[in-house]
Amino acid sequence: MTTRPTVSIHGADGIPSGTTATLPAVFKSPIRPDIVQQVHTGMAKNKRQPYAVSEKAGHQTSAESWGTGRAVARIPRVSGGGTHRAGQAAFGNQCRSGRMFAPTKVWRKWHVKVNQGQRRFATTSALAASSVAPLVQARGHRISSVPELPLVISDSAFTALEKTKAAVALLKSVGAYPDVVKVTKSRKLRAGKGKLRGRRHRQRRGPLIIINPAEESSAGVVKAFRNIPGVETAPVTALNLLQLAPGGHLGRFIIWTESAFNALNTIYGTTTTPSALKKNYLLPSNVVSNSDIGRLINSAEVQAVVRPAKGGARQKKGGKAGVLKKNPLKNKQILLRLNPYAKTFSAQKMGSIKEPGTKERPGNGETFKAIITTD
Repeated sequence: MTTRPTVSIHGADGIPSGTTATLPAVFKSPIRPDIVQQVHTGMAKNKRQPYAVSEKAGHQTSAESWGTGRAVARIPRVSGGGTHRAGQAAFGNQCRSGRMFAPTKVWRKWHVKVNQGQRRFATTSALAASSVAPLVQARGHRISSVPELPLVISDSAFTALEKTKAAVALLKSVGAYPDVVKVTKSRKLRAGKGKLRGRRHRQRRGPLIIINPAEESSAGVVKAFRNIPGVETAPVTALNLLQLAPGGHLGRFIIWTESAFNALNTIYGTTTTPSALKKNYLLPSNVVSNSDIGRLINSAEVQAVVRPAKGGARQKKGGKAGVLKKNPLKNKQILLRLNPYAKTFSAQKMGSIKEPGTKERPGNGETFKAIITTD
């Protein structure tokens, strides 16, 4: 994205209007899927509704232990007689109709605090990923007929937009309607008990329309797009990571209004100019702008200043740096360096010559003692 500093503004007919907008600096932010996934996991937990089993569940019976001496376990047993229930074990989590182990409570810690800096980092990463076509396609969006990413539409196209029919016509003209068709075809019945709890169907996500709430037409835009399956609207002043990266997956297909697109530099600033709306906030910078580490290390500039490699993994402790210890019993060159006479000793097989007419053991006889004491 850094090689294309401008973005074309498209009209309501999907044709470039001839005007361009400078690419905001937020689209050059580092894309960090790990941070986005972590922040999304924490934020998604903050809208859960507390649930718990009944405090009385498993205990609504009169049961007492029979004690010892009756050849049965000491678990409490239902009193009475005349039914199968009488004498059954009760209360325990291993019992039929007993309570669960560690019954859930509504005062559990449901919410997770996510640092503001991490939330902002994840948001900028999600915005930067939305302008990379391969990431948007990898997320499953149909953008083959979209003229350009990021897709910016002039404000004049939204001025009188209040009907769903007009909103559909606008999506068709800019090539974004195939993504809506994908959403419509993906609508499936949910598996499990969720069908009974107000979430009967599941479907994919479509385009995200980001508007500037300062514009007078913003209310009409929300009303026009709200009934199209999978299409969502969001104000540029309060972007939500749960919408920018649903499921923690980068690459949401975003359609910008011209005023919302131009407001990004004011809202997020740059890497050197602080944001006008976020106190003392600067966009995150790339720690390494070139991710090819091997190429960096092997470059002539780096290799010209690095020191030569020091000894290997088998370097003898206390030995010279860069010198490997070699075994003279296995390496003949090292053996000859230590003992030049070893070649003659081996060629003449002196190690296997026996002294004639003697039964002395080597090193213990009188002959050996006489030899080593000879001047």
